[in-house]
Amino acid sequence: MATTVHARVLIDLTTCRPAHHLTTIAVRFDEETMSTASDQPATKPVAASSTPGRTAEGEQITAVADTLVLAYGLHPAEITRILEGTSTDNYAIVDQTGRRYFVKVYRTRNSLDLERASVELSEYAADGGVATARAIRTREHELIETHGRLPMALWSYVPHTETAEGTLTGARWAAVGTAMGRLHNRLAAHPTAAPTLEPGAAVCDVAAARDRFERLILAYQHRPRLGEFETWALQAARERQAALGDVERILASLPQLTVQVMHGDLAGPNVLLKNDDVAAIVDFGPPTPGYLAWEIVRLGCDPKSVLSNGVESWLKGYTDLALAYRDANPKAPADDLLFSLRVGCAAKLCSTFPLSAPVERPHIVDAALESYARARHEAALMLLDRLPVLEEALRDTLR
Repeated sequence: MATTVHARVLIDLTTCRPAHHLTTIAVRFDEETMSTASDQPATKPVAASSTPGRTAEGEQITAVADTLVLAYGLHPAEITRILEGTSTDNYAIVDQTGRRYFVKVYRTRNSLDLERASVELSEYAADGGVATARAIRTREHELIETHGRLPMALWSYVPHTETAEGTLTGARWAAVGTAMGRLHNRLAAHPTAAPTLEPGAAVCDVAAARDRFERLILAYQHRPRLGEFETWALQAARERQAALGDVERILASLPQLTVQVMHGDLAGPNVLLKNDDVAAIVDFGPPTPGYLAWEIVRLGCDPKSVLSNGVESWLKGYTDLALAYRDANPKAPADDLLFSLRVGCAAKLCSTFPLSAPVERPHIVDAALESYARARHEAALMLLDRLPVLEEALRDTLR
């Protein structure tokens, strides 16, 4: 699990404002997830500079505290920066009563309409009985605060959880299948778009994938020197490029599949587990139609869970997930489950991410991304190599 860095500021309880004379930045390293980090004992704070020398991070935390007080009437006692998330700055909040919250600060105002639609989709799912974190409205009853210094969303906190990334074992497979089935059943009724059947061959564009891989390989080849991960990524890109002929044959064999409004980013990190139950599904995207089979296999074939379980144990878990999903979403056509592994194999092999990260987004490359890239590539090749056997086992289970 990725190392997380936490920056922490104390709040002056007598004024309900950040106490600049008390302001501290405490940095600690652990292997906890976003949902559990603030449950851990804090290390001893390290004194920061006085007000004139405050860092930009300290000023941001001050702005977060101001916004919480003015927009939400919430008086924070502790604010913990969580260095996760690619498009938001995330914070864990403890108010003066000890209640915990989660804040997402949006780095730009350019896409707030889409962000609001994402929060609305999460609320729509929650209203239908899906386990999600609840957004907390501002004093003006808005889902996102946009009037103050920082655009942000405030969420209820889901304590004592871990993500589903690399942790799907035993009874968790069926629990995840049930939660995902309930989610898709609810989203099938979303007013944005009714479910339709579309050609499965359109799951991914092989011609476009060939172009992407060719450009990526050339970009690596033109670099004067490659690091260890870049050398591996170049080799993996060549392997994926060579497999695109197989992908074309897989896509040609697909029937029509369901396209409907989906979560949009339903992967292991966005499913919070508490023991063997799903505590919450988080980080929705805006309501956008997509292939149901892809969202099923994207979560069910979580690369780190595949590798940590071993293929045979993972396959047993995946079939448990599929059975539970079918019970929770009986209206979904059977083909969406039966052909999900084929869809996942094609889509994973067509994707250049995260092999492309060192070229296109080098700032996000770290040990966690490198580990994920290797696991995702290995899982994709496993699906391709063993697809007939895996599909036969899945079909036998779902008959």
